[in-house]
Amino acid sequence: MTAIVGAVALVAVACGGGSNNPSGGANPAVGAGGGSNAAQPPTAGMKPQTTIGQGEGQLNLIAWSGYVDDKWKKPFEQQTGCQVNAKYAGSSDQMVSLMANGGGGQYDLVSASGDADLRLLYAGDVRPVNVNLVPDWKNFFPAFQSPPFNTINGVHYGISLQWGPNILMYNKKDFPTPPTSWDTIYSSQFKGQVTVPNNPIQIADAALYLSKTRPDLGITDPYELTQTQFQASIDLLKQQRPLIKKYWADASDEISMFKNGDAIVGAAWPYQESQLTGVKFPVASVIPKEGATGWADSWLLATKAPHPNCAYQWLKYISTPNVQALQAVTYGETPDNKLACPIMDRLSPGACAQYHANAPLPYFQSISLWKTPLADCGNGKNDCVPYSQWVSAWTTEVVG
Repeated sequence: MTAIVGAVALVAVACGGGSNNPSGGANPAVGAGGGSNAAQPPTAGMKPQTTIGQGEGQLNLIAWSGYVDDKWKKPFEQQTGCQVNAKYAGSSDQMVSLMANGGGGQYDLVSASGDADLRLLYAGDVRPVNVNLVPDWKNFFPAFQSPPFNTINGVHYGISLQWGPNILMYNKKDFPTPPTSWDTIYSSQFKGQVTVPNNPIQIADAALYLSKTRPDLGITDPYELTQTQFQASIDLLKQQRPLIKKYWADASDEISMFKNGDAIVGAAWPYQESQLTGVKFPVASVIPKEGATGWADSWLLATKAPHPNCAYQWLKYISTPNVQALQAVTYGETPDNKLACPIMDRLSPGACAQYHANAPLPYFQSISLWKTPLADCGNGKNDCVPYSQWVSAWTTEVVG
């Protein structure tokens, strides 16, 4: 991990040049795919295929829970003859580990988030892709066509998928008045009833909260923290530790905790909420007044993908408005394909507005999307805390 982070630290421009404008136009770095000064990943010279050949009959995916649902997996298998095998990961760190050595000749694609993308790119574990083989790429909101988390110096290493927030989920029976602030998960009132992800990137959630409640710290980006800002975030999480019933590793863990009454409030993904409400369990969620962190996911192609033709068939299929809408409604997230909105409403009336798929800009700007913390914050100094130290502090000071 340390070696990977060291490589990523050379390319702060690639991570820091992102736009918060899915409608495009506001930030020229979006079109530049991270800027012309970004270092080239090791696989930059690998030429992507120019056509999609005969499918190999199989496709091996590393994915977030819920991303390979039978509702869209089975039609894909029937259409292409590519049988899909999914390995579900509970964290970005696990995805990076599974993708080591270019997927090891085992895995074809990974549904990576922004805190993993650059680690995978600069470890040489993913390779360039040909966006011309994905017709619906042209229908994506501009910010997701060539974002700095999957496109470097104009070379695409993945196809954007969906994005969304990390929400505050709560049991409505225990909260007749909905919470409005993240202070709920730091309150001794709910000792032993709180759950948050077992993930070092959770430090950014603490930093985001402190950016609003401790303005004296001067936090402007929850992923770009000086040592003082970082330590304040760690201290807050250490104070939270006695309140935690359990740090959840997989979405299913949190779902079970809420069902069993072990947890009544916590940080979650929309997926957990949709699964619980789907069985009539009384949960709801809110994006608190301090805002929220979130993710923007991409399917990245493994350097040693054994089934590249089936992989491209998947990239084509998962990018279409029908499938984007189905995944968005099922999971509870926002599609990148701007044509998905009316289909979402046909599947679930009001879903387009609910997930801000029709006018996403203000919503998008309220979400601090995951990215890899780097020593170089883009200010000419190496005075920010890199991800390797986030991992160390999380495992030894917070969870440990």
